[in-house]
Amino acid sequence: MIDIAAADHLLSTTRSVRKRLDFSRPVADELILECIEVALQAPTGSNLQGWSFMVITDPAKKKAIGDIYARAFGLYAMMPPPEYDGDDPRAASRQPVVDSATYLAEHMHEAPALVIPCIEGRVEEAGVLGQASVYGSILPAAWSFMLAARARGLGTAWTSLHLMYESEAAEVLGIPPTITQTGLFPVAYYTGEDFKPAKRLPAERLTFWDGWGNTR
Repeated sequence: MIDIAAADHLLSTTRSVRKRLDFSRPVADELILECIEVALQAPTGSNLQGWSFMVITDPAKKKAIGDIYARAFGLYAMMPPPEYDGDDPRAASRQPVVDSATYLAEHMHEAPALVIPCIEGRVEEAGVLGQASVYGSILPAAWSFMLAARARGLGTAWTSLHLMYESEAAEVLGIPPTITQTGLFPVAYYTGEDFKPAKRLPAERLTFWDGWGNTR
């Protein structure tokens, strides 16, 4: 029997950790492999298991990938910010998120490890069904990796901006052109105490029953 309270705590407090990443404390390769072993238990379309995880610990390659990410973040930061209603919890958290995202862009390369979840195949011309199948075969494993890391006292943050320059990252890391990168996770121990659930919109507002817009 799974302890529901413990499971809910893990699921609701696995945050995107940026400013609280401890760049000074090494993370053992074996610990990352443990997290990947857990991740590989995730479901995958047609049981193809076409996934792979690129782990980057070489300082020069981390710097190269960090530079790519920072360049992409610079473009993203110039985009108009989203607008929220006054009672939307996202409005209050927008500036702290911007500040922490900027911090991560400046320090990404300092993380003990960077992890890129990958999947066989390309999705550019796959259509909605093909894209859903490909991403649906790696994103559950990627999230499981982050949950496993959280359970072991490690912080992560799901980022994807480096994919603006995916081919450049692939060249740095020798990733074949037939492989799709799906994210970039800094991995480090975190500072401070535990995390709290975030303020979110209520489920009732985002759940529709038997037709779009039908709430209960």
